[in-house]
This record gives sequence, C-alpha cells and structure tokens, in this order.
Amino acid sequence: MFTAKENRYEKMIYRRCGKSGLKLPAVSLGFWQNFGHKGCFANMENMVHTAFDLGITHFDLANNYGNPYNGSAEENFGRILDGMRHYRDEMCISTKAGYDMWPGPYGDKNGSRKYLTASLDQSLKRMKLDYVDIFYHHVFDPNTPLEETALALDNAVKQGKALYVGISNYNKAQTEEIMSIFKDLHTPFVVNQPSYAMLNRWIEDDGLDKFAAESGFGLAVFSPLYQGFLTNKYLKGVPEDSRVGKGQTWIGNQLDDKMVARLNKLNDIAAERGQSLSQMALSWVLKNEAVTTVLIGASRPEQITENAACIEKLDFTESELARIEAVLRSDS
Repeated sequence: MFTAKENRYEKMIYRRCGKSGLKLPAVSLGFWQNFGHKGCFANMENMVHTAFDLGITHFDLANNYGNPYNGSAEENFGRILDGMRHYRDEMCISTKAGYDMWPGPYGDKNGSRKYLTASLDQSLKRMKLDYVDIFYHHVFDPNTPLEETALALDNAVKQGKALYVGISNYNKAQTEEIMSIFKDLHTPFVVNQPSYAMLNRWIEDDGLDKFAAESGFGLAVFSPLYQGFLTNKYLKGVPEDSRVGKGQTWIGNQLDDKMVARLNKLNDIAAERGQSLSQMALSWVLKNEAVTTVLIGASRPEQITENAACIEKLDFTESELARIEAVLRSDS
C-alpha cells in the first residue's frame, strides 16, 4: 500500500520545530474541511494514504473539525488509523480544543481546565489513541486566566496524554504572556498555529514570526492558500461549486475584479517559475525562516500530490520576490 520507508522520506523536507527536537514535514495535512461524516470515507482514506506516501507525517486535527462539527474528522481519522496503526510512531498527530463544542457552560468557547481536559479525553477516544503528539489551545480566551489554560496543557503532558503543547490564533503579546508561564512550568511548548499567506501577512505586521524565530518555537501556519484564493480556481471568476460560490467562506467579498487580476499576475509569475499558483504560494510561505510547516487542506488526493511538490522550488530570486511584492502591494 505504501512505498518503502526509505523512499517515502526522500520525498519530503523535514524542519525542526523551533529549537525543540521535534521535526515536522514542510507540508502537513489539515483535516478542517473535508473529513466529516458527509464526505466519502474511501476518498478520505486515499488522501491520508497519499499524504503519508509523500512523506507527510504530520496530521493536524481539532475537536471541531469535520462536518458536522462534533468530532467527525477525528472519528474518521481513527477509522483510517485502524489500517495504519503499525505506523503510529512514524506519525505526528495533533489536535486542539477551545472553540464551541457542546451545549452548556463547559463546552463553549473557552480555555478552562475543565473544557480542555474533557475535550482531550474525548479526542483520544474518537481517534483510539493513548496520546497525541501535540495538544493545542485553539483560540485565545480573554475570560480565562492564562495560568489556568497553561496548567491544563501542562497537565496533559504530565498525564501522558500529549508529548508537546501548542497554541493557535495567539498574537505576539498573547504568546509572550503564556510562554513565560510555560517556562516556569517547564512545559514542552513547541509551536504556535497562526494563519499566514501571501494575502494575509498579519504575523509580519504583528512581529509574531520574528518573535518565534528569536524565542525558539515553530510556526505551523494554516490557510496558506487563503481559503483557496491562491489556486487556479478563481483565475476566471467564481465557479458556482467553489467555496466562494457557495458562500462557505467569510472572505468571499474580497474576490472582486481587482483580486482576480492580482491572482492572474501571480499565476503568471508562478508559470515562469515552473510552478502552479498554489505551489508558489506555499513556497513563498515556507521561505519565512520562522515557519516550520504549512498546513494544507484537500478534497482529493491529486491536490495533495500537487501541493507537496512545492518543496521542489523553495528558492526565489530577488527579481521574483520584488515582482510578487509589487503585485501584492498593488491596488489594481
């Protein structure tokens, strides 16, 4: 079913997650959209097998991933793992908790010890795992003391339910604050998971990427293709069956004529580099030294194969970067 181990790992680049001993593939597979119960299980299984065969060893989940948002992605991943459990030690599996999950005061959007502890137990049960490699707090909670959130994550490690901890959607100031608590606790904090793309560069403005590089934790960035904008899907407008066409993305109103023109200019640069637009967009994100891995989503195996090939051309000339920057900064 899979290629020989030595050949599989020759297909991927692995980067150390900050200053930790953990290495992640430059490209990781995220389970946000297309691994719920409404999808085709055979296709999901094929996507995971394809990714693993390409040397993608990191699989990123959360308690609310999948459709419906009730742990369905984790349940399906657990089913897929049934045929792959002898490869468990060759995988890095992460999950998260923090967004609304179940009714009542203990499963709403928060970072309480009660919610995080209960959610991790449920996640492990759904995936039929003894532990996850990384357990994240999914989103900053201004109503819960960071000490409580940090202690809950630290406790997951002490209980043997997680090997490392991470945070997601935390800005630089919030990261600094919780990181100081982790240091006092000696918690193995290794990664922050922010959004980042050519069309979404907030971590540069915030200084999070520089802080990560200086402080020794990695960045596992999500939405590097900006909800599919940075693919060939929208070069001629909005297809009816696309996420924008179906109204399934909150950034759909940004896809105006100027944006389409900008995407086509970027696509021209990518073609000159011998890449697809999505491949160039991923390569561009990976040129940031603070980024350990990009999390890609997929609806079919061919997308994974195409996007994993971004690692074949990670270098940019000064001229290419200047042309890309001019397009990104342009208003027309």
